[in-house]
Amino acid sequence: MVMSKEELSRLDVSTKRQRIARIARQKSEEPLTLLNHYMDESWLMAAYGELRKDSAPGIDEQTVKEYFNGIEEKLKRLLKLAKSGKYKAPPVKKVEIPKPGSNETRPIGIPTTEDKLLQKAVQMLLEPIYEQEFYEFSFGFRPGKSQHQALDYMWKKIMDNNIKWIIDLDIRKFFDTVKHDILRQLLSIRVRDGVILRLIGKWLNAGVMKNRNISYPGEGTPQGSVVSPLLSNIYLHEALDKWYAKEIRHHLKGRSFMIRFADDAILGLGNQEEAEYVMKALKDRLAGYGLELHPEKTRLVYYDKPNSNKSGHPKPGSFDFLGFTHYWDKSLKGNWIVKRKTAKKKFKEKLKNIKQWCKENRHMPMKEQHETLCRKIKGHYGYYGITGNARSLSQYRYEVTRTWKKWLCRRSKHGYRLNWDRFNKLMDEFFPLPPIKVVHSIYRVAKP
Repeated sequence: MVMSKEELSRLDVSTKRQRIARIARQKSEEPLTLLNHYMDESWLMAAYGELRKDSAPGIDEQTVKEYFNGIEEKLKRLLKLAKSGKYKAPPVKKVEIPKPGSNETRPIGIPTTEDKLLQKAVQMLLEPIYEQEFYEFSFGFRPGKSQHQALDYMWKKIMDNNIKWIIDLDIRKFFDTVKHDILRQLLSIRVRDGVILRLIGKWLNAGVMKNRNISYPGEGTPQGSVVSPLLSNIYLHEALDKWYAKEIRHHLKGRSFMIRFADDAILGLGNQEEAEYVMKALKDRLAGYGLELHPEKTRLVYYDKPNSNKSGHPKPGSFDFLGFTHYWDKSLKGNWIVKRKTAKKKFKEKLKNIKQWCKENRHMPMKEQHETLCRKIKGHYGYYGITGNARSLSQYRYEVTRTWKKWLCRRSKHGYRLNWDRFNKLMDEFFPLPPIKVVHSIYRVAKP
């Protein structure tokens, strides 16, 4: 079997990354100074192989696929510029994408293809180092970690630890308020390679282009850049994770847990007094890193089992995390258990997207519509198909069916007669939609 250049590069890089990880473990208390020598042409080729080929182009309008033409010479030139300090990070292209379920937009920064490639190469260097540092309760944008692993981890922690209070934490405009000087200080704790730090500094100061106007924000990391998720994890590891693990967790009398996915975090505690203390201390801790808790979205939620409710306490509440509402309910055996259902906001977002798609594509042949809707429904089940969420899944499937029928009936100006009997027969015989499916089971998690 003959391997391509990209495959050989990935194999070579994998060996190097293992070596970096081993050195990082051996020198866990020391900054690493010699890293950029690992970054050669094969490393950049492997980085190119990791890029999404359909990603949007930056200000140069060059796609990832187009960059492949003459790539060997391009990589030689890029490597020389990066290591000599002559590389100039171009501004990222700023686009505003609608926030699902609201009239607001979210700014996304799109680097040029070459910038994406170089950022990916640096991310591949730093990741083996920081994977030795990050805690088990950090799940966002990490290799081998996922949202469902985070949900499983939290479910088990609540069920096993007699948790009675939840801090539903929301950091206000986190990606826009990261302080560059603090980030540089945090990076220098483990990394002191001049080439790598200089490149990161250039990306932080590259500027943002919108409508041909360039601005230079003094803080923040652009959402959408390749290296931004790792830099954000490094920032919150020091600002939040390490604080909880080393200064808070072991000083609490009651049991506790923390879980973080990117800038979304949940803290669970067993004692009200300690929960209120942590809530206050949390505000002060984040302020030291230039961060602010969202005053409306950050909440302290009473979360004891309903049959443990005592006088003086409010009724047990619920909270949303990673697209699910987490609440107490009884199992089929009559035991109190934490259940999850699709959060109302996410449910409305998904249906809104389906309605818009059906409206815009109602004149497409039914076979093609059916194939696309099946993919969308299966994708929905793939994320939201967890134990206890069957009712929401069933409601989602019903609403998709109803929406599809509605827009099929509007395929012409005069309307298209399609009553429910005829439509159901059509679906049963030719265009069946996928039945609801639980993909992720809590019973697998509950096993010791």
